[in-house]
Amino acid sequence: MSVESIRQAIRDVKDFPQKGIVFKDITPVLKSEKLFKEVVDIIAGRYEKKKPDYLAAIESRGFIFGSAIAYKLGCGIIPVRKKGKLPYKTIEESYALEYGTATIELHEDAIRKGDEVVIIDDLLATGGTAGAAARLIERLGGKVTGLEFVIELAFLKGRTNLPGHLVNSIIVVD
Repeated sequence: MSVESIRQAIRDVKDFPQKGIVFKDITPVLKSEKLFKEVVDIIAGRYEKKKPDYLAAIESRGFIFGSAIAYKLGCGIIPVRKKGKLPYKTIEESYALEYGTATIELHEDAIRKGDEVVIIDDLLATGGTAGAAARLIERLGGKVTGLEFVIELAFLKGRTNLPGHLVNSIIVVD
């Protein structure tokens, strides 16, 4: 297996979720036990020597990869969810994305001061969601030690909205 195999498995879906958007569909990667394992191994491998306290997995596809990576690393996982989806007291952060605005939340007790957290999601586009997640973690006193993505749409320059953070992507689309 290789990064090129992962790249080839990702399919483009035009006009989803709205006209003019080309959605990067990772379900073929998830369907393949070898490709899914490859993604998990690549990302987990970056943190085997210095494990984070938690992975903060962004709804919803970040949950899939984040759960497997957290299991492999032996660390906890924190769900970063859309507004109104978490059952306990939350803090929230609103942000712009490539086709609108949104708000995400964390439980107010999800992170303690000094906790090291790696953020995981399937796609880096404009950096709005990941940046909002990083701000939430930092508001709670945590330290973001990395941001991990399966795919990065480099032409949208999302890294520029994540200054001062280590950002890794397996597949970069120019």
